[in-house]
Amino acid sequence: MNDSLHLVCPHCHAVNRVPAARLAERPNCGQCHQPLFTGQPVELTAAHFAQHITRSDIPVLVDFWAPWCGPCRMMAPHFAQAAKLLEPHVRLAKVNTEEEQALSAQYHIRSIPTLALFKGGGEVARQAGAMGAADIVRWVQAQR
Repeated sequence: MNDSLHLVCPHCHAVNRVPAARLAERPNCGQCHQPLFTGQPVELTAAHFAQHITRSDIPVLVDFWAPWCGPCRMMAPHFAQAAKLLEPHVRLAKVNTEEEQALSAQYHIRSIPTLALFKGGGEVARQAGAMGAADIVRWVQAQR
């Protein structure tokens, strides 16, 4: 059984191998020495989206949002709170659909906010609409 996980650094986007038993020890990136988990969602752009989705051995929950969207702005603090509750077992990330229109089109985002859960490089679940932190955590745990 493989007891190490590949984790993508939220700062420099390097792939790190971390023993699963060390996840709770707040590991740092081997390249930039920043924490691999910050308790905050990672802002992703097209340049690093695939790296985080395909190279991470933990699920990645992506919030597709836009700055002009009222429900998106309302959900943002709840999504950040969910990051504190779900890390280090799930990485939370945000994609600004205004700035990353190609990603939005690629994943057929029709309404925002939309949460998409990725595992092993593929989307496994999707939920549209604003949610509170407890609902986000419950929804993600139901998918695992």
